[in-house]
Amino acid sequence: MRRRSRFLFRSIAALAMSAFAPALATAQPRVASMNVCTDQLLLSLADPAQIVGLSRYSRDAWQSFAAADARRYPILSGGAEDILVLKPDIVVASLFDKRSTRELLKAQGLHLAEFSVPRNLAEVKAQIREMGEIVGHPDRAEVEIIRLDAAMARARQAVTDKHYSVLPLSRRGWVSGRDSLVSSLLTETGLFNAASDLGVATGGFAPLEAIVNAKPDFLLVSEAGDRAEDDGRAFLLHPALERFYPPSKRIVIPERLTVCGGVMLADALDVLVSELKRVER
Repeated sequence: MRRRSRFLFRSIAALAMSAFAPALATAQPRVASMNVCTDQLLLSLADPAQIVGLSRYSRDAWQSFAAADARRYPILSGGAEDILVLKPDIVVASLFDKRSTRELLKAQGLHLAEFSVPRNLAEVKAQIREMGEIVGHPDRAEVEIIRLDAAMARARQAVTDKHYSVLPLSRRGWVSGRDSLVSSLLTETGLFNAASDLGVATGGFAPLEAIVNAKPDFLLVSEAGDRAEDDGRAFLLHPALERFYPPSKRIVIPERLTVCGGVMLADALDVLVSELKRVER
């Protein structure tokens, strides 16, 4: 009799769980993102049904490696009004997003998760884990961190005993300094950021003469090619730079893989490895 009772109880419990399964599946939080970097973390870790809106720059292929995926979702204006209409469970934003908008959303009772700009790989991993917890998929976050660690191991292996100095150089002579995320990636792989020789900390503009005199082994740039659509790009194609740093002296990693901290850094590290193989031929 007791066995029959236990069997009936288990059967009823199983039926109850089955009945509630659809409800449990939809219980994950609905999330809106205000920033192109939180967009990419969200797209990497959330279920599609959880994403109610993304930032107005989410479809910009220059800034986002997930621009194609972002086309599936509504674009937010950057203000508070459309977010309030959507009534998400959580809003993810950057501390660089407009403060008055963030404060208004908080005043209206919305839950904001605010992300800083990561400066090193440890902070990137922490943010991946944080977003995994927010969307209810910490297992996915751990998978991405494992992928990132594996990419870093491959990069370190490729750089072993080479001691190259690399200068991250962008439009108009902007240099990513030693306190930047890009510099942290270079350092962790075993490369040296030549920005230190220019006295640049977080980042700053460097004159052409100083860059040439610093004599880094390679320049790290975001695009190849010999066309200058504006003055900013023209700096990178200056005859002096082209003389000392032709394509064989330039490591090219697309900006969309390094502008934010997230799962795309694994791809950035793999590109770094392939670029080192190219320039060493």
